[in-house]
Amino acid sequence: MHRRGGKRIRMDDPPPEYENPMTPMAASDVMNSSDDHIQDPDISDSPRKSYSYYNPNESGSSIEYNMDDGVRDRDADSAEGSSPPPTPQPSKRITRSRGRGTYNNASSRMPPPASVPPQTPVVRKRRPGRPPNVNSIVQQHTAATTGEDETSLYFILRNSKISLNTIIDDWIESYKSNKEAALMQLMQFFINASGCKGKITPEMAQMEHVMIIRKMTEEFDEESGEYPLIMNGQAWKKFRTNFCDFIQTLVKQCQYSIIYDQFLMDNIISLLTGLSDSQVRAFRHTATLAVMKLMTALVDVALLGSINCDNCLRQYEAERLKGRDKRASDRLEVLLVKRQELEENMDEIKNMLSYMFKSVFVHRYRDTLPDIRAITMAEIGIWMEKFPSNFLDDLYLKYIGWTLHDKVGEVRLKCLQALQPLYSCEELKGKLELFTSKFKDRIVSMTLDKEYDVAVQAVKLVISILKIHHDILTDKDCEHVYELVYSSHRAVAQAAGEFLNVRLFKLEEDAPNVRTRRGKRRLPNTPLIRDLVQFFIESELHEHGAYLVDSLIESNPMMKDWECMTDLLLEEAGVGEEPLDNKQESSLIELMVCCARQAATGEPPVGRSLQRNKAHHTQKEQSKVSEDRQRLTTHFITTLPPLLEKYHADHEKLSNLISIPQYFDLEVYTTARQENNLGALLTKLKDIVGVHTESEVLETCGKTLEILCTKGTAIHTKCDTARSTITDMCVNRYKEAIDDWRTLVEGHEEPDADETFNVTNSLKKVSIMYMCHNLNNTNIWDLIFEDLPKCLKAGSVFPTQALVYCIKCCFFSITWSLVDLENKLLTGMSISNDIEILKDRLHAYIDQCKSIIGSGYEISLREAAYLSICDLLIYFSEQLYSVHHKEEAKMQELVYEPDVHTCDMLNQFVQSYVFVQQNYDGQDERRIEELHKRRNFLAAYCKLIVYNVMPIKRAADIFKHYVKCYNDYGDIIKSTLSKAREISKMNCSLTMVLSLQNSFGDLLHSCNGKVVRSMQEFIDVKELAKRFALSFGLDALKNREAITNLHRAGITFAVQEWGNPEDGNATPRNDPSSPPPNLLFLEILAEFTNKLLKQDKRVVLRFLDQRIAVGIPSSRGEDWHPLLLYRNSLVHGESESAPQTTKRVYTRKRKDHGQHEDEDVDENADSDQDNQGY
Repeated sequence: MHRRGGKRIRMDDPPPEYENPMTPMAASDVMNSSDDHIQDPDISDSPRKSYSYYNPNESGSSIEYNMDDGVRDRDADSAEGSSPPPTPQPSKRITRSRGRGTYNNASSRMPPPASVPPQTPVVRKRRPGRPPNVNSIVQQHTAATTGEDETSLYFILRNSKISLNTIIDDWIESYKSNKEAALMQLMQFFINASGCKGKITPEMAQMEHVMIIRKMTEEFDEESGEYPLIMNGQAWKKFRTNFCDFIQTLVKQCQYSIIYDQFLMDNIISLLTGLSDSQVRAFRHTATLAVMKLMTALVDVALLGSINCDNCLRQYEAERLKGRDKRASDRLEVLLVKRQELEENMDEIKNMLSYMFKSVFVHRYRDTLPDIRAITMAEIGIWMEKFPSNFLDDLYLKYIGWTLHDKVGEVRLKCLQALQPLYSCEELKGKLELFTSKFKDRIVSMTLDKEYDVAVQAVKLVISILKIHHDILTDKDCEHVYELVYSSHRAVAQAAGEFLNVRLFKLEEDAPNVRTRRGKRRLPNTPLIRDLVQFFIESELHEHGAYLVDSLIESNPMMKDWECMTDLLLEEAGVGEEPLDNKQESSLIELMVCCARQAATGEPPVGRSLQRNKAHHTQKEQSKVSEDRQRLTTHFITTLPPLLEKYHADHEKLSNLISIPQYFDLEVYTTARQENNLGALLTKLKDIVGVHTESEVLETCGKTLEILCTKGTAIHTKCDTARSTITDMCVNRYKEAIDDWRTLVEGHEEPDADETFNVTNSLKKVSIMYMCHNLNNTNIWDLIFEDLPKCLKAGSVFPTQALVYCIKCCFFSITWSLVDLENKLLTGMSISNDIEILKDRLHAYIDQCKSIIGSGYEISLREAAYLSICDLLIYFSEQLYSVHHKEEAKMQELVYEPDVHTCDMLNQFVQSYVFVQQNYDGQDERRIEELHKRRNFLAAYCKLIVYNVMPIKRAADIFKHYVKCYNDYGDIIKSTLSKAREISKMNCSLTMVLSLQNSFGDLLHSCNGKVVRSMQEFIDVKELAKRFALSFGLDALKNREAITNLHRAGITFAVQEWGNPEDGNATPRNDPSSPPPNLLFLEILAEFTNKLLKQDKRVVLRFLDQRIAVGIPSSRGEDWHPLLLYRNSLVHGESESAPQTTKRVYTRKRKDHGQHEDEDVDENADSDQDNQGY
């Protein structure tokens, strides 16, 4: 894959072995490897650069190191059948001569000193609080000690508070005095940092590095799977940081002399290269991190050297151009020698980098450990960014491109983060063209990555690519990113919004000056808002405008340009300007309202949570929201009335525009002296309520009026007066319409369509206003409720929809009466009379609703009555007195507890209208609407159980639909199950088994008592049992009593038609060898066996044997299979044991419950003490 005769490098395909990442081979495989092993393209096909290292024991010879046969692979995830290329064997390197005349000291030309024989160190006692001296560490390090050496570099770096510079300075001083001892100390540091407790002795220091690694591998703790780099805790996190900083600081402080002495770097690189090829994960991980950080530090040295070379060259050229009379005699020679020395240093650094890259990186970038692969990708990105002249090349970029396909999200993320700064630099554009063309499709596809962090980074990288390569992204590529603005993940959506800003929403510098028809100049954001509206329309997701706004509102100021938006709606188009059509106006109004809501509240739309988990905004965010809210209010106070006037006939636009005052800062009306505009707004609201009949418009008006009438504001009195006027208008219109209706009915005339319309719509407005405002002062209860029974009689012509509004009005009247009652309690007023009135109304209304549900009325009537009863049962539950008003004894009279008939009726409604399968082919909108309504019905019923209004056992018929209806109602049932378990684990477990019994009974009934184990319905019941068992979690002790009683109840159900022979209530059977009809239920019950403690299994087994009065006949073995399976799961803990049959039928009764005829059972029987507490 190297460049050969001008042929361009291929980068589109990853290496064939990438899908199966490699782990280093065993030593024997490495030494015996042949040429047919998979080789890295850069190594196998190109001339190998030689870079040998000096061995203190064999001066002038190259070292060879391989792991021996005894080294074991400790990685369980090692790739099979993927043999890596053998570690490149270092050869004699060509480096600069150390003889530099006056620039080289004599010590650098001397041969290495002979090895120092070990001596017993003199340990001085130091005073408490005095930090250890690194020089003393060098003296004491060779001593044979037991336990952790407190004087080692590893211990000091992990526990000491001494600065890294001080530690390294002391080590450098020791190195200058004794290279071998200091080097051994540094080697020991890398061994200890890997989690190995082995000690490098002076004798071992004279060995080859491969032998040292072999010895350390033998002393490594095989039992422990942890080592410092992966251990949890703040201390270990700090050590990892110090470990990396130590290497980089060491190189930085040795960059002018020591790293070129052919001793330190040669030995350290040789050791780390060998460790990085180890089968021991801890060695490999630690050494790879060390090598990568070492290369990063050397890159910094190379950069500094490059700068010095350039400066020296400039000085040389400047000196050469001087005249002879002004030029120093030896200046040119000095600069020339200095330049040669710097170039030699640069060559040596590059040789080191090249060797470590080929010896470590090209093998470890596809290691089996994701952490190692992530390290390599993170560091190569740093090298490319800092030293692009050497590393920003297709030969190196291809490794990042291949690793973009990694199976681990963290590795993919590091690849993208490595590329991000490269694409952010315009100067590097030319070197990235080939890489971009080959891997652009992969980067674009990563915007849909399942890991959200990777997707966010991929979108940011695509943005950077777009900025420097404007034409490389196709329209299809851009559409992939466009759609992400509607993502449920906020960070992904906001990144996609930034892409939209770069791609579509850019202001043109030479934009034409456009004016409206009356001459007003259009604002600069006008074309951008037009593009935004068109983008929203073309996306065809008109119900998700809030998501689009949330994606852009923090990155594009046009989203808060209220004047520009309202000018587009109010101002007529000028010459040469295209006016907005109806769809564009509706879309713009929807987006404008979404912008107003988010700007005034600072909250993202439902379904998109904030990126950080916090309950409140910061002070800065609150201040920004307050400023945006004031700006919004100041603008729309004056522009909203004209907008309402223009679109007064369009209910879709009105429903959005009327909601804008809900986000106002109401104090601005008085501080800015805008009372006239407030009066205009209230007048418009009155006109809209009087004219429009659409529910959405009326509900929005009611909500807006409620916000405007907030108590404590300066405008409360004026708004409250307007509210009274509007509600009185609605009530009076209803009274007039119902009087006309009654007159016609009493005169035996049939009301026409106009009278029916007037009654229905007047009641509709009253019920909607009742929802937000207290209309009890109008005394409308008697007017509505007294007609409800009459209108329900057979033959009544009263419209059904009007009856639905009657039910709602009565419901709101009762709830507002409860609010008035509680307010009187707070003020200390007498409530005796009010309680009696409310109690009578409550009981009469609930009785009426129950009669509606139990009779064959229209479904809409029954639905309204059902929801009313469910809500009132919660409002007037026992908690009304026991929790909220316990000090007021009279409030207990209002408590309403449902009887058995009411509970059965509500359960029957849920079973009939919720858990039904209906066909909505081609009607997705209706299907979603009906599903939403049924979910509300189910939630209303489940709330009665969660709030203890009904007993938990009433949830049995709900739980049995958990698996079958999981897609539609799984979240509601799961939440109910969790809350029921919090209330009572015992009752919840008994409800579960009751639910399973009901499901099994329904199955028996549908199959006429013949259930086949292979039936899908039976498998579904077993799956339900499995889901129930999983809900108990892993703490068997906490659920011990509940699980045991669940088994007892299940056993009782499985043998219930036999009865207990000791009690004398056994049911006679024609065939004494026939099994109980419900015996198959034991196979379902076996799903809970693994939740039993060992001692409880014996208790349950004994209970089972007490309930079974006969044995298992050999002639009917298959019929008795569930019993055998269940018993085996209790005895052996395995629910899939093969069925076994006994040799004879046991027909006689046992005399003692504690003793068993069967010896196998007797061996597993427990004493009576095991049953205590159950």
